[in-house]
Order: sequence, then structure tokens, then C-alpha cells
Amino acid sequence: MAAANALLGVALREATQRKLQRFSELRGKPVAAGEFWDIVAITAADEKQELAYKQQLSEKLKKKELPLGVQYHVFVDPAGAKIGNGGSTLCALRCLEKLYGDKWNSFTILLIHSGGYSQRLPNASALGKIFTALPFGNPIYQMLELKLAMYIDFPSHMKPGILVTCADDIELYSVGECEFIRFDKPGFTALAHPSSLTVGTTHGVFVLEPFNYLEYKDLEYRCCHRFLHKPSIEQMHHFNAVCRPGNFSHQDMAGGDTTPLKLESEYVYTDSLFYMDHKTAKKLLAFYEKIGTLNCEIDAYGDFLQALGPGATVEYTRNTSNVTKEEAELTDIRQRIFHLLKGTSLNVVVLNKSKFYHIGTTEEYLFHFTSDSSLKSELGLQSIAFSIFSTTPKCSGNTSCIIQSILDSGCSVATGSVVEYSRLGPNVSVGENCIVSGCSVITEAVLPADSFVCSLSLKMNGYLKYSTMAFGVQDNLKRNVKTLSDIKLLQFFGVCFLSCLNIWNLKVTEELFSGNKTRLSLWNARIFPACSSLSDSVTTSLKMLNAVQNKSAFSLNKYKLLSIEEMLIYKDVEDMITYREQIFLEITLNRKQFDLEAS
Repeated sequence: MAAANALLGVALREATQRKLQRFSELRGKPVAAGEFWDIVAITAADEKQELAYKQQLSEKLKKKELPLGVQYHVFVDPAGAKIGNGGSTLCALRCLEKLYGDKWNSFTILLIHSGGYSQRLPNASALGKIFTALPFGNPIYQMLELKLAMYIDFPSHMKPGILVTCADDIELYSVGECEFIRFDKPGFTALAHPSSLTVGTTHGVFVLEPFNYLEYKDLEYRCCHRFLHKPSIEQMHHFNAVCRPGNFSHQDMAGGDTTPLKLESEYVYTDSLFYMDHKTAKKLLAFYEKIGTLNCEIDAYGDFLQALGPGATVEYTRNTSNVTKEEAELTDIRQRIFHLLKGTSLNVVVLNKSKFYHIGTTEEYLFHFTSDSSLKSELGLQSIAFSIFSTTPKCSGNTSCIIQSILDSGCSVATGSVVEYSRLGPNVSVGENCIVSGCSVITEAVLPADSFVCSLSLKMNGYLKYSTMAFGVQDNLKRNVKTLSDIKLLQFFGVCFLSCLNIWNLKVTEELFSGNKTRLSLWNARIFPACSSLSDSVTTSLKMLNAVQNKSAFSLNKYKLLSIEEMLIYKDVEDMITYREQIFLEITLNRKQFDLEAS
């Protein structure tokens, strides 16, 4: 088993490094026709996010970090109801039609969904999940560059159409030397990865048509009978989605977000990205034009793919167990989509040598960047990536991870923690399993284990301010209650939120929360001070965090307090990019100086 795992790891590392190398050769250069995507589009939830994404894309193009001669777009969801990634897909189709008329029917298009607020990974909230930094590359790769690199072979083996993917997952795969993944069939084509049944409960699962190949292949083109969205293990068995070992005894079914599967265990094929040909995209666009305004949350996977294949039935349209908010028209819209797409084929590209990684939560982010030796090896992740820090992290097991940061040699960072885009002074101690993002800490400071600390630049009434969100990495920012009397059910750093408010000398009133007063949560609690300097902001928020941990009073009464929700409204993207650029230039200068001295 260990040997099979090692072989898979080597295959994925070699295939990944080849793609990264090829992408590296295209960065900052004009691409030839058919060599790369015609259009790369990113979705945004609102106009503030749209502006932030456009500013960052502009910076990347200016610094020649992306291939040139490609149309890069940001498509914003319409104001109003949350429409989900399915609604965003429909909206993007309309934007393409408006911009290009009939010309887009000959384009290869990559559509990346990045319209959420990353409440489960808030260091990605201000600048977007697709701009999450990764610990490798010079300059540092972000999720956007990684996506473009991993899909580098797709456009030249794809008929005009749209490839739909999400911003917070990574697909690694290896196929034969002369083989390529082809997206050239009518309808939909999806990638499928071998996974445990447990992983299948949180993903889409393919029920494949019977298959009579005698030999095992890294790459198989299969037809899908039906698609199950986040099914139970009982449903997987009932609909014959479960594959049993025996056919390919030498095959290793290691899953990225799981422990490797034992050879004798059952497995399923789970989803990641999908392609639709231009004809199908036009059909969906015509449907969207007909309904006018969408007032409910549509899932691109659950609501499009479940309608496909000969075994698809209408039952799923009434199942709202996986829906965050149930709107009145949801069932009706789902049924209309089902009848629109019924009979459309779902082709599946089975990647038997592949792994799917998700880094959309604080837990996943910390695990994959510090503890998970598999992803580190396969992707070439580093413990210290483009940073100044003389301390060498431990080599075995858990390490810390430092990304584009400047840390004094007297600073200490415990294992399992990630520091990105930050400056930490000589008397700063970061505990285990922390996330530190965009911070500047000059004075003596202790960050307790399991703490999350992230600073944002703000523009308030024309003045530059700073605010630092600080809480526990395990805190659930999405958890909400309906009344003030129920806020005792919320937890901050593992402590009853009501107790925290007493420690901070804050009164429980409606004014304590921004936005929707019937959804009270840590996300919209006004508890974070706005300060005139970045370092003061971090120091003040750390004091409130330490006060909770030590159960000692620290009054927040004298400060102007903001919620995370408000921070994102006031965010100053330009100042945050400038701060990162200053760190970048200082590290570059330091490296040049070091090279001069060494020579």
C-alpha cells in the first residue's frame, strides 16, 4: 500500500511540475491562437468584490504574472437575492453574449466561481478566494495561477464552450504520456476522481454506465447514467454508484481530502470541474433570458448535473436538505431546469490517477499547508516561501508555513501555523495552529494557539484606517441566531459570546450588530476596533483576544467598532496591495544583497 501511494505521489508530482513549467513559460508573453484560453472569467458577488478582483488582475498583468493576449473578465452577480454558482453561471453567459455577440460561440472559456465571502476562511474574504496565496513560486503563486497551470493542456483539446470550476479546490492528475483530457463531446463533460464513500457524502457522485474494459487505465471516457449530489452512503449503494475492488487490483485509490483508501475498500467517483459545449450554454442562456430575474440560489452542480443522464429523475428538485436558504420559487426553477436539460448527455472523464484537494476552510488550509506531506510533495509547497526568516522550520511531521513575509530572527512561529503577507518583530510569539494574515506586529506580542488574526486596510470618510479581525480558527462565523437573548449560543474562541461581551464591557443591544438583525453572528458583530495604524490595530485586537483567554477585563468602549461585514464594505484594496508590494520589494532587495555578498 505504501509503495503504491509513493508511486502515485511520484506520478502526480512529475505531471504537476510539467504543467507548472509550461505555464511558467507562458507568463508575461502573448499566447498563440489555440494555445491558451480565449477568455478567463471570474465571478464576483457584488460591485466591491468586482472592483477588488479587477484591481488585482490589473496588477498581475502589469507585473507579467499571467499570459498576455487573453481576455480577462470579472462578472458580477446582479444586486438582490443570492443566486448561487448556478445563477452566477447563467449571469456570466449573459455577460458574454452582451460583450461578444455571436463571436463567443467560437471561444474556449474558463469560468471560475469566486463570488462567496469566504466565511470559513476569512483571510480570503477581502481580496477573494481565487487570490489566496500558495507557499511556492517567485513571485508567489495564488490560486488563479495554479488553476491556469493545472488546466494548461485543456484549451488545445477542447471544442468551443465553457469550463466551469471553483476557486478553492485543486485537481492534480496524471495521464499517459501521449494522452490528453479531451472536452469535445456534445452536452456536459465532467472530471471524476476515485474517493472514499465518506468523501462522496460531501460531493457529487457519478453513477457510471457499465464498463467492459479489461485493463486498468489512468484515463477513461465513460458515460454517466445519473448524478447524485451529496448523497448518503445508503443512496450510493442503492443507485449502484459504489465500485468494488478486484477489477484493477494494482490500482491505488488515494483521495486528496481523505486518508488513502485501502485496496480492499469500496470507492465512488466524485466530481470537480465540468465543461459544457457552446450549444448547451446557449440553451441555458435562452432559459435565463426568459425568466428575467432569478430570486433563488441555484447550484451549478446540484441543479445542472442532476438533470443529466438517462437515469435522471425529477425527485431531487423537491429535496432542499442541501440548500442554505429555501426560497419559494426554488422548486419551480429547478423543475424548469430539469425539463430544459433532460436528455442532455453527461460524459465523464475518469482520472484514476488523480487527487482532489479543497482548501476553503481554516482547518483544510492549515492541514494542507503545514501537515499534509502529500500535497506538499506533489505541488512542491515550501515551508518558507519568498520570505525573510532565518529560523528553519522542523523537517518532519508538522511544520510552520511562511508566505511572502518578513520575520525577525528573534520571532518564533510554532508548528502548524501559517503566516502570510506579514511583518513580525523580534518579540513576537505565534502559537500552534494559527493563521496570521496582512499583519504588522512590532511590539512584544503573544498570539495564543489556534488563533486567527487578519488585518484589513479601510477607507472611512476619506481617511485610511485599519482593523484586525481576531478569533479562534475553530469559531463558526456563519452560525447565527435570531434574537439578542440567544447570542449566548454563539462562541468566540471557544467561550460563550455573552461572557466575552462582559469582558469587553460591551452592552447587548441591536446596535452591536450590523446588517440583518434577524441573523446575529460573529460575522456581523461590531467588536473589532478601527485604528489609525496597522500595528495599533493588530495590538488592540490581540489584547481583546488575550483578555478572553485570560478572563481579564479589556474595555472596547472607547473605540469605533466594526463587524467583519462592515470591514469588507470599507476595505481599501489598493492600500492592501501596496502593503504586499512593499514586502515583495523588500524581500527582492534582500535577496539581491545576499547574492552579491555570496558572490
